[in-house]
Amino acid sequence: MTSDLLAPLDLAFWNIESDRNPMHLGALGVFSAHSPTAGAHAADLLAARAAAVPGLRMRIRDVWQPLSLSFGSATREEDPDFDPLHHVRLHAPTADFQEVAGRLMERPLERGRPPWEAHVLPGEDGVSFAVLFKFHHALADGLRALTLAAAILDPMDMPERRPRPEEPARGLLPDVRKLPGLLRGALSDVGRALDIGASVARSTLDVRSSAALTSEPSGTRRTAGVVIDLDDVHRIRKTVGGTVNDVLIAVVAGALRRWLDERGDGSEGVAPRALIPVSKRRPRGAQPQGNRLSGYLIRLPVDDPDPLGRLDSVRADMDRNKDAGPNRGAGAVALLADHVPALGHRLGGPFAAQAARLWFDILVTSVPLPGIGLKLGGNPVTAVFPYAPLAAGQSLAVAVSTFRGHVHYGLVADAAAVPDLDLFARALTEEVETLITACGS
Repeated sequence: MTSDLLAPLDLAFWNIESDRNPMHLGALGVFSAHSPTAGAHAADLLAARAAAVPGLRMRIRDVWQPLSLSFGSATREEDPDFDPLHHVRLHAPTADFQEVAGRLMERPLERGRPPWEAHVLPGEDGVSFAVLFKFHHALADGLRALTLAAAILDPMDMPERRPRPEEPARGLLPDVRKLPGLLRGALSDVGRALDIGASVARSTLDVRSSAALTSEPSGTRRTAGVVIDLDDVHRIRKTVGGTVNDVLIAVVAGALRRWLDERGDGSEGVAPRALIPVSKRRPRGAQPQGNRLSGYLIRLPVDDPDPLGRLDSVRADMDRNKDAGPNRGAGAVALLADHVPALGHRLGGPFAAQAARLWFDILVTSVPLPGIGLKLGGNPVTAVFPYAPLAAGQSLAVAVSTFRGHVHYGLVADAAAVPDLDLFARALTEEVETLITACGS
C-alpha cells in the first residue's frame, strides 16, 4: 500500500480541528429533478461511482514511528476497508435544503475513514433535490474538492488532456541526498518567515471589529445562500473600475454595515479584518497534492457610509496586496506552515486554532467552478453554494462562486451567535441594489 505525507498546511488543518470547529469545506448543489425518485437514483449513482475514484478512497493516518523525521506527521493512504455507503447518505425529503445543510455542516467528519461525505436531500416538491458535499481541508482545497466532486457527477464533454507525469510517493524517511539543498532553502526562507510573522503581529494592533463577529464556539451551524445576477456585478465594475472580486468583497462590507445597524450593534468605527485566501496552485501541470494557499488581509470599510467609497477602499487595499504579492504580509501566514516541523503542528494545533481570532475577523473566500453545465443522473445543477470552515472564535464565514451567469454566496455561521443569518443574506442583495443605484445604472 503506497502512502504520502501530508503537506505542512494539510497537517495544520488536520491538527487545528476540534469537535466544535470542524475543518471541512462544503458545497450544496441544487438540482432540477426529472422525477420524484431522482434523489434516490442520484444517491445510488454517487455510491457506485465513488468506488472508482482513487482520491475518495484515501484516509489520513497519524505517523508515530520512532526515530523518524516524520514523527507526529500524518500520511494519506488508501483505506483497505473503503465502503462508499459509509460516505453517501440519502435523507428524508425536505422543504428547506439550507436548514438541513446547516445541521450537517456542524458534524465533524469521521477521522478513521476517508474524510468526505455526500448527503443527498430530496425536495418535498418532487421537482428538485440537493447534494451536500463535505471534504476535510486536509484532504482537499477548493479546487481539489471540485475535482473530486466532479468525478462522481455525470461525465462532462471536455477536451482530452495529456496525462500528467506520475508524482513519486513521499515516504516516511527523507532522501538524505536532498538534505543539504533543503537546509539551504530553509535558511533562505528565514527572512521571509520573520517578515510574515512581524506583519501578523502588527495586524493584531488597532483592531476595529465588532463583537458580532466573535463568539465562543457553540458547535452549531446555520447556512444560507444568496444568488446575484453576474451582469449586475459587471455593470458596477465597468462603471467604477476594479475587478469582479473587488465588487463582491465590497458587497460583503456593505452587507455587514446593514446587518450590524439593523441588529442594533452599530457600524460606527468598525473595520473588521477580512482574510482573502489566494490559491498558489497552478491550473495546469504536474504538482503535488495538498493545499497551496496564501492570502491577503484587508480592512473592510464597514464604517464608511458611502457605498462607492467602500468599493474604492476595497479596491485600493486589494491593489496594495497584489503589488506586494502573496508571499508577503500578514495574509501570507499560511506559508509559515512550511517552517513548522510535524511535531510542532501536532502540539501547537490547538493553540493555532485559538489564534485565528487574533489574526482576522471574517473569512471571505472565492471557490472556482467550471463554466459548463453539471449534471447528476441527467438532472442539471441550478445552483451551487460553497461553504467555508468556521474558525474558532468567529461567528461568520463567507464563500462565493460564479456559476453560469450568477454569483452564489454561501454563508456559514455559528447558529448560537448569528440566529439572524437570513438578515445578513438579505443585506447582500440590498447592497448590490444600492451599488447599482449609486453607479447611476
